[in-house]
Amino acid sequence: MTTPPAPLTPEQPTAPEQPAPAKKGSRILKKVGGVVLAIAIALGVKLGLPYLTGDAPVHAKAGECVTVTGPDNDPKVDTTDCSSGKADLFKVVKVIDNTFDVNQCGAELSALAQQLESDKFVLCLEEVPAK
Repeated sequence: MTTPPAPLTPEQPTAPEQPAPAKKGSRILKKVGGVVLAIAIALGVKLGLPYLTGDAPVHAKAGECVTVTGPDNDPKVDTTDCSSGKADLFKVVKVIDNTFDVNQCGAELSALAQQLESDKFVLCLEEVPAK
């Protein structure tokens, strides 16, 4: 007859449980999922963030007024009330679609080439005197 093993006491360490080996398919799925998530985040930041923060280009219409701020190589254009008297206030005289040719506005007007998604256009601007 054999004797049963003695019960475990708190002082006796138990053998650590070994985790089940991960399946190869689940590791690949996690990697692919991580790559897809990174791409989705990058696209969201690239395409959506400018619209949420108001940094997207403005496609103003003739007759509207805009303020132009920022550096010459990356101006920020915002529509505003023509009677606001803000600095850097311009009235859009005409909009020329499907081009970046700022020379089409002529020498008497300021011109600003813009792109909004796939639309490219030039705003022909006349400065509004400050009040």
